[in-house]
Amino acid sequence: MGRHGWTSGAKRWRLTALIGVGVAVIALVLTMCATLPTDDTGRGSDGGTTAEGDKVHGTPAPVPAKAEPELGWGFTHTQYSADEGTPAALRRAQSTLSAQSVPQIQHIMGWGAENPEPSPGRYRFDELDSRIDLIRRTGGTPVITLCCAPDWMKGGKAGSDNTDWSKKALETAPSPEHYKDFAKLAATVAKRYPDVRHFIVWNEFKGFFDDGRKRWNYEGYTQLYNLVYAELKKVNKANLVGGPYLVMDSYEPRDTTYASALKGPWGSVDQRVLDAYSYWDENKKGADFVVVDGASYTRDDELLPDEFKATDKLTAVSRWIRDRSGGLPLWWAEYYVEPGDDDDDRDGWSEPHRTAVHASGMIAMVRGGASTGFYWNPQNRGATCAGCLWRSTELDDGGGQLPMMKLLARFAKEFPPGTRYDARVRVAPDDVPNVRVLADDRTVLVVNILDRPIKAKIDGKSFDMKSYEVRWLARS
Repeated sequence: MGRHGWTSGAKRWRLTALIGVGVAVIALVLTMCATLPTDDTGRGSDGGTTAEGDKVHGTPAPVPAKAEPELGWGFTHTQYSADEGTPAALRRAQSTLSAQSVPQIQHIMGWGAENPEPSPGRYRFDELDSRIDLIRRTGGTPVITLCCAPDWMKGGKAGSDNTDWSKKALETAPSPEHYKDFAKLAATVAKRYPDVRHFIVWNEFKGFFDDGRKRWNYEGYTQLYNLVYAELKKVNKANLVGGPYLVMDSYEPRDTTYASALKGPWGSVDQRVLDAYSYWDENKKGADFVVVDGASYTRDDELLPDEFKATDKLTAVSRWIRDRSGGLPLWWAEYYVEPGDDDDDRDGWSEPHRTAVHASGMIAMVRGGASTGFYWNPQNRGATCAGCLWRSTELDDGGGQLPMMKLLARFAKEFPPGTRYDARVRVAPDDVPNVRVLADDRTVLVVNILDRPIKAKIDGKSFDMKSYEVRWLARS
């Protein structure tokens, strides 16, 4: 978390912290109105929960007999999404999402979902149900990230009104004695949503850093992963499971503290992260795909040598993983190309600038062999939102497509899983330093990486490009 560091600021925490505010209000109302009193254990009321957590919810979407481990390009739901808001805006947003179906991630706790198991064997899935319903309605492929853990699994109090939504609490991993309990919760989730076939185990090794040894507790994570993997396969052998969802942190080239051989002008990946991946890779019970996470910039928010060339890190990391994964599909559960400010806001770039750098990042991941990637949607309720996929559904005129959604949907459409890319696109010598290009036999994507107009000649075609323009060309 933080700028891909463990103890630094709150890169995405601002979104999750807001969940705590809303949940605190809900908890207060429940406390005032609940008819179920606190029991004599002092653990608090569990009003509104059910013991039938594994009961199938709603109408599951049809799924193929064999799920594919490569999903293409999609996004992750955060605190605010298109399942709440004004009726007109909701219809508009869901139309936006349905126009080009993409895979969509939802976490089981946090980022829009409440505590799924406030007390042992007592479940609350209302908000997770709502998100799964949204994904079903919009024709997306649902992916569930199995994070985070109920309080009683990590040293906190049980009970619906005792959930601690602080950053420290949410980022705490289950205690080893509760690893099996978390795996059982994962199985319950899988039974509830039988049309979900793709599961990611945990998120960014949260709570698995060993402060004493100054390294990741990869043994603990792998133990948890293996238990979850086994439970999910018991529910349905067709369920696909992946990890380890490590943050591929990097340092600027002159910082040799945790330097590794995985390096370039953009910096050097932290050797401790590579050690964690290697241990998981060697000791996992199995995996259907590999999941990583990372930013093109360093832990100190440096874009080296610049914001476009820094995306070469995503290519290098992808190749490193692919060389070691035994051919497993590679997913980027999150990827970032724009550092946040002191308040973790990312509104310093114009939308064309942002879109151009993100397009370059997606090209970089593809060049490294990645077949699946998810954009972390920074959706909020305001009239302006840098990088949001659609206008807030809290607004009467909300729900409409924004530039990042346009890029994501087009990329997903033009370059689906199984695309055979053409590396022989003709780029005029003078244009090579000024553009990023990706192509298959039907389409060429061209990105002007300069903050000025250019005249480009790509694939034998000459045309003008605006500053930071993203252009799609049809190949004859």
